[in-house]
Amino acid sequence: MSGCEARDAKKLVRSPSGLRMVPEHRAARSPFGLDEPPWVPDKECPRCMQCDTKFDFITRKHHCRRCGKCFCDKCCSKKVPLPRMCFVDPVRQCAECALVSQKETEFYDRQLKVLMNGATFFVTLGTSDKSELMVCRLSNNQRYLVLDGDSHYEIEIIQISTVQILTEGFTPGGGNSRAIGMVLQYKVPGSEELAQMKFTAGEDFSCNKKLSASWLAAMHKVSK
Repeated sequence: MSGCEARDAKKLVRSPSGLRMVPEHRAARSPFGLDEPPWVPDKECPRCMQCDTKFDFITRKHHCRRCGKCFCDKCCSKKVPLPRMCFVDPVRQCAECALVSQKETEFYDRQLKVLMNGATFFVTLGTSDKSELMVCRLSNNQRYLVLDGDSHYEIEIIQISTVQILTEGFTPGGGNSRAIGMVLQYKVPGSEELAQMKFTAGEDFSCNKKLSASWLAAMHKVSK
């Protein structure tokens, strides 16, 4: 087990919003996670904060699990997965938050899985003229970029300052370019210095070109 995954244990907790599967140690929390919002107190929301319907015995109030605001059932009826808050089941959200969460679900279901599966690149450190063939992947706790070859590196995601995707082919209006690599800059632990790594898809691995391109595209979305 690598050092970055030694604290991956999770526990099931119950909050007013629902059941959540969270890391036992806060330090192991995913950098893509969100804290649960404080709920607007019942006494401060006599009306729906979307349609202004007055709450009464028949029209009950509901809190959106993503924003914490108060809504009637009509304005807060959707139950949508919310992986960024580690909810086990889909939870009630207002229409606006539900749209955002639905888009993020695709990110979790596709891009993060691609990154965790990994891809193979030639990796060059700094200004070196030598490169090393390495398998690059996102750690299971989503906190580190792990590189394995003859050498081993673990780069904390939150320390990455810039991600530049390298492409070839048409770009002006054509949209036919393909990702062939990336340049990564990140802070060195314990200092303010920036280190750089260059990732290049190997031309000798034609069967892996599509996988590498998908991995780079996912990395580009993560950087946003």
